[in-house]
Amino acid sequence: MKPASATHWSAVEILPAAQARRLQDERLREQIAYLARHSAFYQAKFAEHGVDPNVVHTVDDLADLPFTEKQELRDSLAANPPLGLHVAAADDEIVQIQASSGTTGSPSYVGLTASDITTWCELGARALYANGFRPGDRLLHAFGMSKGFVGGLPVVQILQYMGILDIPIGAEAGADRLLRVQADQRPNALIGTPHFLAHLAEQAPSIVGREARELGVRAISVGGEPGAGLPSVRENLESLWGASVREMLGGTDIACTYWGECEQADGMHFLSPDLMIAELINPDTGERIEPVDGAHGELVYTALRRQASPLLRFRTRDHVVVTGTDCSCGRTGYKVRCVGRTDDMLIVRGINVFPSAIKDLVLGLAPATTGEMRIRVDFTGHSTQRPLPLVVEHAADLEPYRHDELRIAIEERVRSALNVKSVVELVPAGTLKRPDHVKVALIERVGA
Repeated sequence: MKPASATHWSAVEILPAAQARRLQDERLREQIAYLARHSAFYQAKFAEHGVDPNVVHTVDDLADLPFTEKQELRDSLAANPPLGLHVAAADDEIVQIQASSGTTGSPSYVGLTASDITTWCELGARALYANGFRPGDRLLHAFGMSKGFVGGLPVVQILQYMGILDIPIGAEAGADRLLRVQADQRPNALIGTPHFLAHLAEQAPSIVGREARELGVRAISVGGEPGAGLPSVRENLESLWGASVREMLGGTDIACTYWGECEQADGMHFLSPDLMIAELINPDTGERIEPVDGAHGELVYTALRRQASPLLRFRTRDHVVVTGTDCSCGRTGYKVRCVGRTDDMLIVRGINVFPSAIKDLVLGLAPATTGEMRIRVDFTGHSTQRPLPLVVEHAADLEPYRHDELRIAIEERVRSALNVKSVVELVPAGTLKRPDHVKVALIERVGA
């Protein structure tokens, strides 16, 4: 495939809103009819909730349809292995199965037909092109390549679809292997999770004898965990690698990646109204929220043009803030930042706190801190009336007499920025487990 222009992968990205909505409505009617014919899961769900699929004509009609919850998919998979009651394509049409990391329960398994793979590739190409990747680039693959995660083979497929050379080493190969390949092959693009890529850059001088910024990387795309949209995380990565850093977002149950940040670097664009529907809802009430600048909510997706494992109004638990509704890049999809998962959010004396926000505050105190921190949750559930326990690494060369000063500074910074009281325990650099090919867990639960 070839890009539509020097600035956009697909002309769909710049469609006027009214035209994009007409296309989306048409594709929605097709997808609903497909579910009604081929999905035992949605046939039962429509019957249970009194839904007549023939009266679903527009995106606005979705508000009257039930959500699909993650637990329903787990139950569906358990009831009808290997791909669940929600599989909607014949066995001989399914050519690939991907698995989620299972960080919030059992892994999800998603089937793909050849057509589904093309849809995933198109969605991903729009996101990575917005991130600055171009046909002819050479890329070092620092997402995990194993366990069937979507950061592995599906990313390779997207890059090949775009005409980009992928060097599929994978995060599980470790910093030594990745950095030596980077030094030897000099790929100009890099992809991975933000915290792992920062760790990789920090190891470069000791492993290959050069700073990461000297290794030839021009463009970096990060995803897989919240954080890259935080100024301190982005600035740290750009300084370490001497490259542009842009964010993308996806999820196994819908596709590999489908939101992408452009050169303005102020949020990830919704890029594909022809291939999916993204709704913003109040996570507590389920009511729709208009995606206007500054709006907060949870993303809910409906897949379009999907065959094997299509989902309708799937609740992701990804909590986002809308950062804009127009852009000088010409893309017409609104922009978001992912601030965390609603099921990772903590409530401290009535205040909502996302772990990524605390991570940003701690990283902002570098070089006195290494930037590594964990929230040691010593209570059941997600709510507490007590101060939040934080474990923070101090720099290896921080003089002992400055430890109390740093601890107090962190506590004051958290209180000032988030209106939350915390109790900080400082530990030496290198104490906390470093990121690898799995996502960084900023919350560690201990006995309540």
